[in-house]
Amino acid sequence: SLCSAMAADTGNPSSTLKRCLDVLRDAKNDSEQFAALLLVTKAVRAGEVDAKTRRQIFDAIGFTFPNRLLTSRQPPAGCPEHTFRALGLTLLACFCTDPDLAGHSQILNKIPTFNDILVSPCTPDSRSMVDDAYQCLSAVVATARGPRMLVAKGTVSALCQAYVSCSYGSDRALALLLGLLATAEAKCWQKDAPHLLAVLSKISDDFLKSEDITKFELCEVLPHFIPLSPPLTQDSQGSECLRRLYEGLSNILGSKLSQSQRDPALKLAACLVQACGSDWIPAGRAGSKFLALLVNLACVEVRLTLEEPDPLEVEEKKKEVITACYVLIELGIQECLREEEPLLEEVQKMQLLRIMEEAFGAVIFYLRGVEQEELQDPFIFASVRVLGAWMAEETSSLKQEICELLPFLVHYAKKLFKESSPAVSLPQPEVISTEGSGFPQDALRFLLPGFCHLTAEDRPRDILISEGAPALLCEYFLRQWEVLSSKLGSPALLTSAEMSLQTVCGIFLNLVVTAPDLVRRDKTFSSLLEALLKSLPLLLPQKEHLVLTANVATLGLLMARILASSAVLQETQPAKEFFRAAIRFLSEAHSAQAEPGSEGLAAAVSPAYAGAWAEMAELWFLGMQALAGCVPLFPSLPPAVLQAHWLEDLSAFLTRVTPTSVDFELVAAFQGVLVELVRASKSCKGVILSHHGKEWANLYGMAALEQCLSEP
Repeated sequence: SLCSAMAADTGNPSSTLKRCLDVLRDAKNDSEQFAALLLVTKAVRAGEVDAKTRRQIFDAIGFTFPNRLLTSRQPPAGCPEHTFRALGLTLLACFCTDPDLAGHSQILNKIPTFNDILVSPCTPDSRSMVDDAYQCLSAVVATARGPRMLVAKGTVSALCQAYVSCSYGSDRALALLLGLLATAEAKCWQKDAPHLLAVLSKISDDFLKSEDITKFELCEVLPHFIPLSPPLTQDSQGSECLRRLYEGLSNILGSKLSQSQRDPALKLAACLVQACGSDWIPAGRAGSKFLALLVNLACVEVRLTLEEPDPLEVEEKKKEVITACYVLIELGIQECLREEEPLLEEVQKMQLLRIMEEAFGAVIFYLRGVEQEELQDPFIFASVRVLGAWMAEETSSLKQEICELLPFLVHYAKKLFKESSPAVSLPQPEVISTEGSGFPQDALRFLLPGFCHLTAEDRPRDILISEGAPALLCEYFLRQWEVLSSKLGSPALLTSAEMSLQTVCGIFLNLVVTAPDLVRRDKTFSSLLEALLKSLPLLLPQKEHLVLTANVATLGLLMARILASSAVLQETQPAKEFFRAAIRFLSEAHSAQAEPGSEGLAAAVSPAYAGAWAEMAELWFLGMQALAGCVPLFPSLPPAVLQAHWLEDLSAFLTRVTPTSVDFELVAAFQGVLVELVRASKSCKGVILSHHGKEWANLYGMAALEQCLSEP
């Protein structure tokens, strides 16, 4: 009778709720409480419940009664089987609209229940349960612990199944998946990759087959389901998805489009490039034509946007599109340089380089107008980054414009380095591991290769020096060395820190060779030398860092020759350890090895050096010249050579190998060092003579060494 009387009062939900709450407080048995709860849920569904009333409901019944309802398997006579469960879910959905309650452990431990409802067969009678389950999950995902708990308790799998099966509420399943991927992408793919791939397979199939506005709507959704790791190309299902996406994008971009249709397509293409490089684009005429079109469209978009009279007024949404275009242009640069199995024909490469040059002219124009207060804009960072990629490869193009922009680039990189400002989420492709980059938004890392080219030329080098680049680069070297040295000994991919250190060494090598007076007068170089002295002994045992070792050893020796009078080089322990390490590095590069097809031995690069020799050979020869130049300046060097037994080992090496296997450049490198050692040290001369030095010097045509050995 209570239910009948109150059920008629549906026109005033707040009045009904008040009466129900009064009954709940005064209920004498379960029947009365159940009747009141039934009407509470009816009132909740009939209208909005404000925060105060929601809290009153929770205070009246708490979690205990909903928990009993969810576990009860005996519905009232004449009611559907899931009556109690539906009632409990409605109450929980009501509670979840309170953010504090949504993150409560009593809600979080119901996640498996919510999941079960999503994957269970849905009838018209059970749709309200599905709605309530989605409402609960939507509230949980917005809490601090929610995403982690949802991933751990299997919600990703349940949502994927609900979406792929097109069950009731599948659009809400997709929305929840997008939310989870936005906050916990790596964990989602790590735990539920097969289910997420199934979703991607369905969406990519719909994308390819759609011929209406749905195609462009899916362009917005698809980037969220393309993982950076593991690569889609490693999986047959993933490869099939990529094929569909390529065909769908090819259809879109080959058609006449409005701006609102083209932008999502370009962003999707950029996302695929980030995840797969160019592997998703098939080889052959169709693929090369598509790639050329893609880069061309990106360049046009950049020019149209950044060549505006006031490009700084670019709206935020457009900045996202241009950032995606930068990703596509960077791919264009890489593909134009690719020699093995290129996707592009030579004619296409020439055309694209010309088009990209025009686009970079627009980027430079934009950056020249940037004001001081705009430097924190992540779009500026993206623009500097892509320009750095162009400067790294195209050294002759836009040289005048780049020289004029150099003061801004140095100032910008310095500002970000000093502030170490937080990273901003933008589409930014990574070619190598970025683990341990030292600090977020590292603009200098992307400018270093271009700076390395520019320091080899007079005008840009003078600009960089006048803008304080050497001091900035020295600080940067020290920071990156801290990052790398903390990981020495642990096997890892080539990190961005190591790559940056190598490139900084290349810049300083250019400065040391072309501007020795600067090295003598600028205290920056004394600080750098001190760091190099300490770094080399730590690097030398780490054979996986040989290229960096070669850079540090060679740069240190060249600087030591110029700064011989520096206090840090005057018989200090770091100096002694550095020279010992440098001697060991240079002396172990070659060995006698069996000559194929012959019983004799041939001179060859040592096995430990062979893998990196192509990158470090030039540095090794330069290091030998630098060591020869250091011998007359440092009396401690000949004893260090003797202590290392290099002269005995070198004599044995030259005696054992076939002379024709030692090329002229290697002979000249050995002779340069040996001549200086003989001139500087009688002990060195004695060791060489006692090991048949005159004979093998004559055999290898080392005339200068022969003469020195013959002198009294």
